[in-house]
Amino acid sequence: MKLHVKRGDEVVVINGAHKGKRGKILEVFPKKQRAIVEGVNIVKKHVRKSEENPEGGIVEREAPLHVSKLMLAEKYDARRAKRGAAA
Repeated sequence: MKLHVKRGDEVVVINGAHKGKRGKILEVFPKKQRAIVEGVNIVKKHVRKSEENPEGGIVEREAPLHVSKLMLAEKYDARRAKRGAAA
């Protein structure tokens, strides 16, 4: 399935709890139509003790967002500039 965003693109969240936040796409899941955006949709995950994480505990990390909530930043900026000039 082809999506309008890919890894490395800068995007803006256009609706939902994180509306207006910007970030770079870290990973895309085309079959699920979701993407992980850097610094957006942070969740707390409880982690068991392991070699990588000897203390265990609570780790904050990004959770995936549906791609319909994302818009390319350059497209978003162009749309805002156009609306600003018209108003």
